[in-house]
Amino acid sequence: MEMEGGGGREEIAFFDVETTLPGRGGGIGYSLLEFGAILVSPRQLVEVRSYSTLIRPADPSAIASTSVRCNGINPETVASAPSFPEVADQVFAILHGRVWAGHNIAGFDCAVIREAFAEIGRAPPEPKGIIDTLPLLAQRFGRRAGDMKLASLASYFGLGQQKHRSLDDVRMNIEVLKCCATVLFLEASLPDVFSIKTPEMFCTIIPASEGCNSFAGFLEPDEVSVQDISASIVPSSHCDHKLLIQHRDGPLQLCCMGLRVQFGPSRKFMDHAGRPKLNIVVDIPESLCKVLEACDLLAQKSSQNSSSRSEWKPVIRKDGYPNSNSIRLHIPIVANGDAATYSTEIYQKLSGNMLKLVFAKYDDVALDSLFVPGTCVDAYFCVETYAYEQYAGIRLVAKTLILHSKQSII
Repeated sequence: MEMEGGGGREEIAFFDVETTLPGRGGGIGYSLLEFGAILVSPRQLVEVRSYSTLIRPADPSAIASTSVRCNGINPETVASAPSFPEVADQVFAILHGRVWAGHNIAGFDCAVIREAFAEIGRAPPEPKGIIDTLPLLAQRFGRRAGDMKLASLASYFGLGQQKHRSLDDVRMNIEVLKCCATVLFLEASLPDVFSIKTPEMFCTIIPASEGCNSFAGFLEPDEVSVQDISASIVPSSHCDHKLLIQHRDGPLQLCCMGLRVQFGPSRKFMDHAGRPKLNIVVDIPESLCKVLEACDLLAQKSSQNSSSRSEWKPVIRKDGYPNSNSIRLHIPIVANGDAATYSTEIYQKLSGNMLKLVFAKYDDVALDSLFVPGTCVDAYFCVETYAYEQYAGIRLVAKTLILHSKQSII
């Protein structure tokens, strides 16, 4: 199909590729079988131009039966199709200098395009920017439609079955995006009317009450006097002693606004039930850094004075870069019989409206879609100490986390 109409480079290029599957043992990589693209006006979200073509691979016998079962493209289908060198100019003209968009394109389609141009000795097209709707919708729309595959999202909105053909999948992707944007717009506009029931694996979103939680006693870094921080040993039923970090006459509780997520939930360490000990890594400002460094120094000295032989782990991560400091915010898990959930209250702020996320059960995968790197979060947390096996240090326990989201996803 030839590209129709004219226009500048301001259109968004939604595209999709169909490929062969690699041979067993990885001997043969992906070969293009089909390319399809739709240029969309970013202002009206209407289709401006479209283009699709089958592509004959250098070795048609590389089209495995598993590939044919997926998209129906067999060696006979592409026998008279052009080779990639014959369509490379058209593909380049469509993609180069435009914003690229598609479902999981960052993880697959973009790499396939670059490899195809490399194989013919040509420089690949370069995007002005990339919109991958897989992580975008996972973050903004959540897993209420199940997994984030295009087929699942299309089924959720009643758009029919995915055909696994490039141009059809691109059109389906655009319609899914429009549907998600409409739902999010309605939810943000009338949060008290729309109570969203989502699969148990994710959460139920309900309007948050005014003020969410009681934030009394949480201090911003500039409100903390370092001279008034103290670390004292108090009795504990679980160990010989426990360090309590205080500010003046009460436990030190901190809040800091607009922290940027550096890494989502970690699964490196497990609890006694085999569940990951969840924490997120966020960048912190210099004001918070000074407060936590003072806490760390006092707590470490108190630990050493109590004859502890545990290795002290600094609370602030330096990350190997100057002026780059980050911390781990721990998300504790509370067991309730055989079930478990989080004690941290998690909210989402959408265009000034606050929505509380209530998790039906422990689901660390759901948190992945919320705490995406780059997301800003307001954190309310307390400062505790820990001593685990040969390590000791400060743990920052998140009491409330408020994620900032935009009203529109495009």
